[in-house]
Amino acid sequence: MTEALISPERIEADYLVETAYDPRAAIESMAGEQSSGTFVPVPGETPELKERSAARIEALEMLGEVEAPSLPGAGRPAGSRIQRVRATLSWPLANMGPSLPNLMATVGGNLFELKQFSGLRILDIRLPTAFADAYPGPRFGVEGTRWLAGVEGRPLIGTIVKPSVGFGPGETADLVRLLAEAGIDFIKDDELQADGPHCPFDQRVRAVMRVINDTAQRTGKKVMFAFNLTGEIDEMRRRHDLVLAEGGTCVMASLNSVGLAGMIALGRHSALPIHAHRNGWGYLSRAPMLGWSYVAWQKFWRLAGADHMHVNGLANKFSEPDDSVIASARACLTPMFAEKPCIVMPVFSSGQTVKQPPATFAALGSVDLIYAAGGGIMAHPDGPAAGVASLRQSWDAAIVGIPLDAQARTHPELARALGAGA
Repeated sequence: MTEALISPERIEADYLVETAYDPRAAIESMAGEQSSGTFVPVPGETPELKERSAARIEALEMLGEVEAPSLPGAGRPAGSRIQRVRATLSWPLANMGPSLPNLMATVGGNLFELKQFSGLRILDIRLPTAFADAYPGPRFGVEGTRWLAGVEGRPLIGTIVKPSVGFGPGETADLVRLLAEAGIDFIKDDELQADGPHCPFDQRVRAVMRVINDTAQRTGKKVMFAFNLTGEIDEMRRRHDLVLAEGGTCVMASLNSVGLAGMIALGRHSALPIHAHRNGWGYLSRAPMLGWSYVAWQKFWRLAGADHMHVNGLANKFSEPDDSVIASARACLTPMFAEKPCIVMPVFSSGQTVKQPPATFAALGSVDLIYAAGGGIMAHPDGPAAGVASLRQSWDAAIVGIPLDAQARTHPELARALGAGA
Protein backbone atom coordinates (compact mmCIF):
# COMPACT_ATOMS: atom_id res chain seq x y z
CA MET A 1 0.00 0.00 0.00
CA THR A 2 1.20 3.53 -0.73
CA GLU A 3 -0.03 6.95 0.27
CA ALA A 4 -2.30 8.84 -2.10
CA LEU A 5 -0.36 11.24 -4.32
CA ILE A 6 -0.77 14.94 -3.56
CA SER A 7 0.82 18.10 -4.82
CA PRO A 8 4.56 18.01 -4.03
CA GLU A 9 4.19 21.41 -2.41
CA ARG A 10 1.06 20.84 -0.27
CA ILE A 11 0.29 19.04 2.98
CA GLU A 12 -3.08 17.36 3.50
CA ALA A 13 -4.88 16.41 6.70
CA ASP A 14 -8.21 14.64 7.16
CA TYR A 15 -10.46 15.53 10.11
CA LEU A 16 -13.62 14.23 11.69
CA VAL A 17 -15.50 17.28 12.97
CA GLU A 18 -18.74 17.87 14.80
CA THR A 19 -20.43 21.27 14.60
CA ALA A 20 -23.75 23.01 15.12
CA TYR A 21 -22.74 25.75 12.67
CA ASP A 22 -22.82 25.70 8.90
CA PRO A 23 -20.16 23.01 8.25
CA ARG A 24 -18.38 24.81 5.43
CA ALA A 25 -18.27 28.09 7.33
CA ALA A 26 -16.98 26.32 10.48
CA ILE A 27 -14.25 24.53 8.56
CA GLU A 28 -13.31 27.71 6.75
CA SER A 29 -12.74 29.28 10.17
CA MET A 30 -10.52 26.34 11.07
CA ALA A 31 -8.55 26.76 7.84
CA GLY A 32 -8.09 30.47 8.54
CA GLU A 33 -7.06 29.89 12.17
CA GLN A 34 -4.38 27.45 11.06
CA SER A 35 -2.97 29.51 8.22
CA SER A 36 -3.17 33.19 7.24
CA GLY A 37 -6.37 34.29 8.98
CA THR A 38 -7.67 35.15 12.43
CA PHE A 39 -11.10 35.70 13.98
CA VAL A 40 -11.55 39.08 12.24
CA PRO A 41 -10.24 40.38 8.89
CA VAL A 42 -6.86 42.10 9.12
CA PRO A 43 -5.47 44.59 6.60
CA GLY A 44 -2.43 42.53 5.71
CA GLU A 45 -4.39 39.47 4.61
CA THR A 46 -4.64 40.49 0.97
CA PRO A 47 -6.09 38.29 -1.77
CA GLU A 48 -2.55 37.73 -3.00
CA LEU A 49 -1.41 36.57 0.45
CA LYS A 50 -4.42 34.27 0.77
CA GLU A 51 -3.68 32.75 -2.59
CA ARG A 52 -0.11 32.10 -1.50
CA SER A 53 -0.54 31.00 2.12
CA ALA A 54 -4.13 30.20 3.09
CA ALA A 55 -5.22 26.66 3.89
CA ARG A 56 -7.72 25.22 1.43
CA ILE A 57 -10.72 22.98 1.93
CA GLU A 58 -10.10 20.06 -0.41
CA ALA A 59 -13.10 17.88 0.50
CA LEU A 60 -16.22 17.82 2.67
CA GLU A 61 -18.31 14.73 3.33
CA MET A 62 -21.47 14.96 5.39
CA LEU A 63 -21.73 11.98 7.76
CA GLY A 64 -25.03 12.66 9.53
CA GLU A 65 -26.53 14.30 12.60
CA VAL A 66 -26.19 13.63 16.32
CA GLU A 67 -28.56 14.62 19.11
CA ALA A 68 -26.11 16.11 21.58
CA PRO A 69 -22.63 17.68 21.48
CA SER A 70 -19.77 15.32 22.25
CA LEU A 71 -17.68 17.93 24.07
CA PRO A 72 -18.55 20.84 26.37
CA GLY A 73 -18.02 24.50 25.59
CA ALA A 74 -19.06 24.58 21.94
CA GLY A 75 -21.42 27.20 20.58
CA ARG A 76 -24.85 26.19 19.36
CA PRO A 77 -26.98 28.69 17.42
CA ALA A 78 -30.69 28.59 18.18
CA GLY A 79 -32.51 25.95 16.18
CA SER A 80 -29.31 24.45 14.80
CA ARG A 81 -28.58 20.80 14.13
CA ILE A 82 -25.35 19.12 15.19
CA GLN A 83 -23.65 17.52 12.23
CA ARG A 84 -20.59 15.36 11.76
CA VAL A 85 -18.40 15.93 8.75
CA ARG A 86 -15.23 14.46 7.31
CA ALA A 87 -13.08 17.30 5.99
CA THR A 88 -9.75 17.52 4.22
CA LEU A 89 -7.61 20.65 4.49
CA SER A 90 -4.38 21.39 2.68
CA TRP A 91 -1.55 23.86 3.30
CA PRO A 92 1.31 25.03 1.11
CA LEU A 93 4.61 23.54 2.20
CA ALA A 94 6.06 27.04 2.05
CA ASN A 95 4.07 28.01 5.17
CA MET A 96 6.39 26.02 7.42
CA GLY A 97 8.94 24.15 5.32
CA PRO A 98 9.60 20.46 6.00
CA SER A 99 9.55 20.86 9.80
CA LEU A 100 7.86 18.22 11.94
CA PRO A 101 7.42 20.44 15.02
CA ASN A 102 5.80 23.16 12.93
CA LEU A 103 3.75 20.60 11.03
CA MET A 104 2.38 19.46 14.40
CA ALA A 105 1.44 23.05 15.24
CA THR A 106 -0.28 23.46 11.88
CA VAL A 107 -2.38 20.30 11.67
CA GLY A 108 -2.98 19.92 15.41
CA GLY A 109 -2.65 23.36 16.97
CA ASN A 110 -5.44 25.78 17.95
CA LEU A 111 -8.15 23.64 16.40
CA PHE A 112 -9.52 21.73 19.33
CA GLU A 113 -10.52 24.85 21.28
CA LEU A 114 -12.54 26.54 18.53
CA LYS A 115 -16.08 27.15 19.74
CA GLN A 116 -17.54 26.14 16.38
CA PHE A 117 -16.68 22.51 17.13
CA SER A 118 -18.10 20.09 19.68
CA GLY A 119 -15.81 17.39 18.31
CA LEU A 120 -12.60 17.35 16.28
CA ARG A 121 -10.26 14.46 15.55
CA ILE A 122 -7.27 14.20 13.21
CA LEU A 123 -7.69 11.09 11.05
CA ASP A 124 -4.74 11.09 8.67
CA ILE A 125 -2.04 13.23 7.08
CA ARG A 126 -0.24 13.08 3.73
CA LEU A 127 3.09 14.79 3.27
CA PRO A 128 5.26 16.02 0.41
CA THR A 129 8.49 14.13 -0.18
CA ALA A 130 10.41 17.11 1.21
CA PHE A 131 9.72 15.66 4.67
CA ALA A 132 11.33 12.35 3.65
CA ASP A 133 14.40 14.29 2.54
CA ALA A 134 14.55 16.33 5.75
CA TYR A 135 14.30 13.53 8.35
CA PRO A 136 16.15 10.25 8.88
CA GLY A 137 13.15 8.00 9.34
CA PRO A 138 13.75 4.55 10.84
CA ARG A 139 17.36 3.48 10.36
CA PHE A 140 16.65 -0.19 11.08
CA GLY A 141 12.92 -0.85 10.82
CA VAL A 142 11.84 -4.42 10.21
CA GLU A 143 14.83 -5.69 8.25
CA GLY A 144 17.48 -4.22 10.54
CA THR A 145 15.69 -5.39 13.67
CA ARG A 146 15.43 -8.93 12.30
CA TRP A 147 19.11 -8.94 11.36
CA LEU A 148 20.24 -7.80 14.81
CA ALA A 149 17.91 -10.23 16.60
CA GLY A 150 18.65 -13.14 14.26
CA VAL A 151 14.96 -13.88 13.68
CA GLU A 152 13.38 -14.50 10.28
CA GLY A 153 10.02 -15.83 9.15
CA ARG A 154 8.15 -15.26 12.40
CA PRO A 155 7.47 -12.52 14.96
CA LEU A 156 10.07 -11.65 17.56
CA ILE A 157 8.93 -13.12 20.87
CA GLY A 158 9.50 -10.64 23.65
CA THR A 159 8.70 -9.65 27.20
CA ILE A 160 8.96 -6.78 29.67
CA VAL A 161 10.98 -6.67 32.87
CA LYS A 162 8.51 -7.14 35.72
CA PRO A 163 8.04 -5.94 38.40
CA SER A 164 8.08 -2.63 36.53
CA VAL A 165 10.25 -0.96 39.17
CA GLY A 166 11.89 -2.17 42.34
CA PHE A 167 14.63 -4.44 40.98
CA GLY A 168 18.22 -3.32 41.22
CA PRO A 169 20.78 -3.90 38.45
CA GLY A 170 21.72 -7.36 39.74
CA GLU A 171 18.13 -8.57 40.05
CA THR A 172 17.37 -7.25 36.56
CA ALA A 173 20.39 -9.08 35.17
CA ASP A 174 19.32 -12.31 36.92
CA LEU A 175 15.91 -12.11 35.24
CA VAL A 176 17.52 -11.40 31.87
CA ARG A 177 19.75 -14.45 32.30
CA LEU A 178 16.70 -16.62 32.94
CA LEU A 179 14.93 -15.26 29.87
CA ALA A 180 17.99 -15.39 27.63
CA GLU A 181 18.57 -19.02 28.50
CA ALA A 182 14.88 -19.62 27.72
CA GLY A 183 15.58 -18.54 24.14
CA ILE A 184 13.67 -15.27 24.12
CA ASP A 185 14.30 -12.82 21.26
CA PHE A 186 13.52 -9.46 22.82
CA ILE A 187 13.30 -7.90 26.31
CA LYS A 188 12.48 -4.32 27.23
CA ASP A 189 12.64 -2.15 30.29
CA ASP A 190 9.26 -1.14 31.59
CA GLU A 191 8.57 2.49 30.69
CA LEU A 192 8.61 3.33 34.43
CA GLN A 193 12.18 2.09 34.82
CA ALA A 194 14.59 4.87 33.97
CA ASP A 195 17.56 6.04 36.09
CA GLY A 196 16.39 5.96 39.70
CA PRO A 197 18.78 5.54 42.63
CA HIS A 198 17.65 1.93 43.23
CA CYS A 199 18.54 0.96 39.64
CA PRO A 200 20.88 3.48 38.00
CA PHE A 201 20.85 3.36 34.21
CA ASP A 202 24.60 2.87 33.78
CA GLN A 203 24.80 0.04 36.30
CA ARG A 204 21.75 -1.66 34.81
CA VAL A 205 23.16 -1.51 31.29
CA ARG A 206 26.51 -2.97 32.32
CA ALA A 207 24.96 -5.74 34.43
CA VAL A 208 22.43 -6.74 31.79
CA MET A 209 24.89 -6.61 28.89
CA ARG A 210 27.36 -8.83 30.75
CA VAL A 211 24.63 -11.47 30.86
CA ILE A 212 23.51 -10.95 27.25
CA ASN A 213 27.06 -10.97 25.88
CA ASP A 214 27.94 -14.07 27.90
CA THR A 215 24.84 -15.92 26.75
CA ALA A 216 25.47 -14.91 23.13
CA GLN A 217 29.01 -16.23 23.32
CA ARG A 218 27.78 -19.59 24.60
CA THR A 219 24.66 -20.00 22.46
CA GLY A 220 25.22 -17.87 19.38
CA LYS A 221 21.95 -16.00 20.02
CA LYS A 222 22.10 -12.39 21.19
CA VAL A 223 18.97 -11.14 22.90
CA MET A 224 17.82 -7.67 21.91
CA PHE A 225 17.25 -5.58 25.05
CA ALA A 226 15.56 -2.16 24.76
CA PHE A 227 17.05 0.01 27.51
CA ASN A 228 14.79 2.90 28.51
CA LEU A 229 16.95 5.99 28.07
CA THR A 230 14.07 8.49 28.33
CA GLY A 231 15.40 11.78 29.63
CA GLU A 232 16.68 15.16 28.51
CA ILE A 233 18.39 15.27 25.11
CA ASP A 234 21.99 15.24 26.37
CA GLU A 235 21.13 12.45 28.82
CA MET A 236 19.62 10.34 26.05
CA ARG A 237 22.65 10.78 23.82
CA ARG A 238 25.04 9.80 26.60
CA ARG A 239 22.92 6.80 27.59
CA HIS A 240 22.67 5.68 23.98
CA ASP A 241 26.45 5.82 23.65
CA LEU A 242 26.88 3.66 26.74
CA VAL A 243 24.49 1.02 25.42
CA LEU A 244 26.32 1.01 22.10
CA ALA A 245 29.72 0.72 23.79
CA GLU A 246 28.54 -2.22 25.92
CA GLY A 247 27.35 -4.11 22.84
CA GLY A 248 23.63 -3.41 23.18
CA THR A 249 21.36 -3.56 20.16
CA CYS A 250 18.35 -1.39 21.10
CA VAL A 251 17.29 1.67 23.07
CA MET A 252 13.83 2.80 24.11
CA ALA A 253 12.20 6.20 24.53
CA SER A 254 8.77 7.28 25.74
CA LEU A 255 7.45 9.48 22.94
CA ASN A 256 5.07 11.65 24.93
CA SER A 257 7.75 12.27 27.57
CA VAL A 258 10.66 13.27 25.34
CA GLY A 259 8.50 15.13 22.82
CA LEU A 260 8.92 15.50 19.10
CA ALA A 261 12.10 17.58 19.23
CA GLY A 262 13.67 15.11 21.68
CA MET A 263 12.82 12.17 19.46
CA ILE A 264 14.19 13.93 16.37
CA ALA A 265 17.46 14.59 18.21
CA LEU A 266 17.67 10.97 19.34
CA GLY A 267 16.83 9.71 15.84
CA ARG A 268 19.60 11.76 14.28
CA HIS A 269 22.10 10.55 16.89
CA SER A 270 21.23 6.90 17.25
CA ALA A 271 23.24 4.03 15.78
CA LEU A 272 20.79 1.54 17.32
CA PRO A 273 17.13 0.69 16.74
CA ILE A 274 14.79 2.94 18.70
CA HIS A 275 11.91 1.22 20.47
CA ALA A 276 9.23 3.91 20.68
CA HIS A 277 6.79 3.57 23.56
CA ARG A 278 3.48 5.41 23.33
CA ASN A 279 2.61 5.49 27.06
CA GLY A 280 0.12 8.31 27.52
CA TRP A 281 -1.52 7.56 24.18
CA GLY A 282 -4.95 7.34 25.83
CA TYR A 283 -5.14 11.04 26.64
CA LEU A 284 -4.65 11.83 22.95
CA SER A 285 -7.10 9.29 21.61
CA ARG A 286 -9.60 7.76 23.99
CA ALA A 287 -12.42 10.27 23.44
CA PRO A 288 -13.77 9.26 20.02
CA MET A 289 -14.52 12.85 18.96
CA LEU A 290 -11.30 14.42 20.21
CA GLY A 291 -7.60 14.15 19.53
CA TRP A 292 -5.75 11.91 17.16
CA SER A 293 -6.12 8.77 15.15
CA TYR A 294 -3.03 6.60 15.50
CA VAL A 295 -2.90 6.43 11.69
CA ALA A 296 -2.02 10.13 11.61
CA TRP A 297 -0.01 10.39 14.83
CA GLN A 298 2.44 7.58 14.16
CA LYS A 299 3.75 9.21 10.98
CA PHE A 300 5.48 11.96 12.94
CA TRP A 301 7.46 9.45 14.99
CA ARG A 302 8.38 7.25 12.06
CA LEU A 303 9.93 10.21 10.28
CA ALA A 304 11.65 11.27 13.50
CA GLY A 305 13.46 7.93 13.67
CA ALA A 306 11.37 5.31 15.51
CA ASP A 307 12.05 1.70 14.47
CA HIS A 308 9.44 -0.07 16.64
CA MET A 309 6.07 1.38 17.68
CA HIS A 310 3.58 0.05 20.20
CA VAL A 311 0.08 -0.67 18.90
CA ASN A 312 -1.49 -2.51 21.87
CA GLY A 313 -2.75 -6.08 21.23
CA LEU A 314 -5.89 -8.08 20.56
CA ALA A 315 -8.13 -8.78 23.56
CA ASN A 316 -5.95 -6.35 25.53
CA LYS A 317 -6.32 -5.05 29.06
CA PHE A 318 -6.96 -1.51 27.88
CA SER A 319 -9.99 0.13 26.27
CA GLU A 320 -8.87 -0.09 22.65
CA PRO A 321 -10.95 -2.37 20.39
CA ASP A 322 -9.32 -5.01 18.21
CA ASP A 323 -10.09 -3.29 14.89
CA SER A 324 -8.26 -0.17 16.07
CA VAL A 325 -5.22 -2.24 17.09
CA ILE A 326 -5.03 -3.87 13.67
CA ALA A 327 -5.51 -0.54 11.86
CA SER A 328 -2.60 0.86 13.89
CA ALA A 329 -0.34 -2.07 13.05
CA ARG A 330 -1.22 -1.89 9.37
CA ALA A 331 -0.39 1.81 9.39
CA CYS A 332 3.10 1.05 10.73
CA LEU A 333 3.65 -1.37 7.84
CA THR A 334 2.26 0.98 5.16
CA PRO A 335 4.87 2.96 3.18
CA MET A 336 4.79 6.71 3.68
CA PHE A 337 6.70 7.58 0.50
CA ALA A 338 7.52 5.56 -2.62
CA GLU A 339 11.25 6.23 -2.39
CA LYS A 340 11.47 6.13 1.42
CA PRO A 341 8.86 3.79 2.92
CA CYS A 342 9.76 4.46 6.59
CA ILE A 343 8.32 1.06 7.59
CA VAL A 344 8.46 0.37 11.32
CA MET A 345 7.87 -2.82 13.29
CA PRO A 346 4.59 -2.81 15.25
CA VAL A 347 4.79 -4.04 18.84
CA PHE A 348 1.86 -6.07 20.16
CA SER A 349 1.60 -6.13 23.94
CA SER A 350 -0.83 -5.88 26.86
CA GLY A 351 -2.23 -9.19 28.07
CA GLN A 352 -0.90 -11.19 25.12
CA THR A 353 -0.78 -15.00 25.48
CA VAL A 354 -0.80 -18.10 23.29
CA LYS A 355 -4.46 -17.44 22.48
CA GLN A 356 -4.18 -14.29 20.35
CA PRO A 357 -1.67 -15.24 17.58
CA PRO A 358 -4.22 -16.95 15.27
CA ALA A 359 -6.55 -13.94 15.27
CA THR A 360 -3.63 -11.49 15.10
CA PHE A 361 -2.10 -13.17 12.06
CA ALA A 362 -5.47 -13.61 10.36
CA ALA A 363 -6.26 -9.90 10.75
CA LEU A 364 -2.81 -8.46 10.04
CA GLY A 365 -1.57 -10.93 7.43
CA SER A 366 2.05 -10.36 8.44
CA VAL A 367 4.65 -11.74 10.83
CA ASP A 368 6.58 -8.46 10.88
CA LEU A 369 5.94 -7.61 14.51
CA ILE A 370 7.22 -7.94 18.05
CA TYR A 371 4.89 -10.03 20.21
CA ALA A 372 5.55 -9.07 23.82
CA ALA A 373 4.03 -11.17 26.61
CA GLY A 374 4.69 -10.86 30.33
CA GLY A 375 2.49 -13.32 32.17
CA GLY A 376 2.17 -15.30 28.94
CA ILE A 377 5.82 -16.26 29.42
CA MET A 378 6.62 -15.91 33.11
CA ALA A 379 3.40 -17.56 34.36
CA HIS A 380 3.73 -20.75 32.31
CA PRO A 381 3.32 -23.74 34.65
CA ASP A 382 6.65 -25.17 33.49
CA GLY A 383 8.62 -21.93 33.60
CA PRO A 384 9.80 -19.22 31.19
CA ALA A 385 11.48 -21.54 28.68
CA ALA A 386 8.21 -23.38 28.22
CA GLY A 387 6.43 -20.02 28.02
CA VAL A 388 8.67 -18.87 25.16
CA ALA A 389 8.29 -22.23 23.41
CA SER A 390 4.51 -22.14 23.73
CA LEU A 391 4.30 -18.71 22.10
CA ARG A 392 6.45 -19.83 19.19
CA GLN A 393 4.29 -22.93 18.81
CA SER A 394 1.16 -20.80 18.76
CA TRP A 395 2.61 -18.53 16.09
CA ASP A 396 3.84 -21.51 14.05
CA ALA A 397 0.30 -22.86 14.05
CA ALA A 398 -1.19 -19.47 13.16
CA ILE A 399 1.13 -18.99 10.19
CA VAL A 400 0.27 -22.34 8.58
CA GLY A 401 -3.39 -22.34 9.62
CA ILE A 402 -3.37 -25.19 12.14
CA PRO A 403 -5.99 -24.78 14.91
CA LEU A 404 -4.48 -24.27 18.35
CA ASP A 405 -6.12 -27.35 19.82
CA ALA A 406 -4.66 -29.50 17.03
CA GLN A 407 -1.20 -27.95 17.51
CA ALA A 408 -1.44 -28.53 21.25
CA ARG A 409 -1.88 -32.29 20.80
CA THR A 410 1.74 -32.58 19.65
CA HIS A 411 3.25 -29.64 21.54
CA PRO A 412 3.10 -30.07 25.34
CA GLU A 413 4.25 -26.53 26.17
CA LEU A 414 1.34 -25.09 24.20
CA ALA A 415 -1.06 -27.60 25.70
CA ARG A 416 0.02 -26.67 29.22
CA ALA A 417 -0.31 -22.96 28.47
CA LEU A 418 -3.81 -23.40 27.11
CA GLY A 419 -4.79 -25.61 30.02
CA ALA A 420 -3.48 -23.07 32.52
CA GLY A 421 -5.61 -20.33 30.95
CA ALA A 422 -2.62 -18.42 29.61
